[in-house]
Amino acid sequence: MRLVVGGMAAIVGILLLASILLFISLPDANAFNERVERIFIENDDLTSQAEVKLLEILAQSGTAFSDTLASYRVVIFVLLVFATALLVAALVFLIMLLLLNRRIAQIEKSGIQVSSLLISRDQNAVYLNNMEFKLTEAAIETISVLAEARMDGDVLTGAQIEAMISGKDVTDCDEAAGATRIKRLRDTLGNQMVSELLVRNIARRGYMLAIDKDVIEMV
Repeated sequence: MRLVVGGMAAIVGILLLASILLFISLPDANAFNERVERIFIENDDLTSQAEVKLLEILAQSGTAFSDTLASYRVVIFVLLVFATALLVAALVFLIMLLLLNRRIAQIEKSGIQVSSLLISRDQNAVYLNNMEFKLTEAAIETISVLAEARMDGDVLTGAQIEAMISGKDVTDCDEAAGATRIKRLRDTLGNQMVSELLVRNIARRGYMLAIDKDVIEMV
C-alpha cells in the first residue's frame, strides 16, 4: 500500500516537473512582437508605403502568434491537469482493488463465518446464518451428505458423494457424477461467493463444507 501511494506521489511529481519544464521551454508569447518592434527601431529608414505596410502585417502576425501561443499554453495546462486527474483516479481504483482482493483472500482463507447451518429435509430448505435457501430435493441430498461427512471430519470425492446418494458401490460411480451434483448445489444456492466458499473443493482430495461442524444441525 505504501509502495502504491509512494508511486502515485512520484508520478504526480514527475508530471508537475514535466509541466514546469514545458512551460519554461515554450517561447514567450510576445517574442514575435518584440522582434517586429526591433525591426521598426533598427530600420527607421523604411519609409515607403510598401515597407510600412509590410511592417504592419508583421506586427499583426506577431499579435496573432501571441494569441495562438497563449491559447496553446491553456490547452497544454488543461491536458496536464486532466492527465494527472486520470492517473490519480486510476491509482485510487487500483488501491481499492488491492484492498478488495486482500479482503477476498482473507475470506477464502478463513472461510465463511457461519454461526448456524440448519438443513430441513422436509421443507427442502437450508438456513445459513438465518438466511433461507430453497433447494431442490437433489441439492438437499447433496448438502446433507456433505454435512454428515463434515461432522465426521471426512472429505468426500465426487464418486463417494454419488455412491452415498444413489446407494451404489463407489467403484460403480463416476467422479464426474458427484462433481455435477456439487455444481448443481452451488447453482441452487445462487450466490457465487457463498456457494464457492461454503462448498470447498480440496485439490486431489474431494469436497467438504468449509464450516465448523458444531454449527451443523439437520432435521
